[in-house]
Amino acid sequence: MPKVKTNSGAKKRFVLTGTGKIKRKHAYKSHILTKKTKKQKRNLRHFTLVDCADAANVRKLLCLK
Repeated sequence: MPKVKTNSGAKKRFVLTGTGKIKRKHAYKSHILTKKTKKQKRNLRHFTLVDCADAANVRKLLCLK
């Protein structure tokens, strides 16, 4: 049986925590930052967790369980 390949885009975008949850970055932080407030940009800096509705799909892309 062949090896299962991890999705290259997913492995660059997601990180596993110690408890097995999946971390992700916020969207809308890459360009057109002049019209966004300091508060918006500050809040977009932080990592957040992938929603439980999407976690199963992300796990498949990362070849976890």
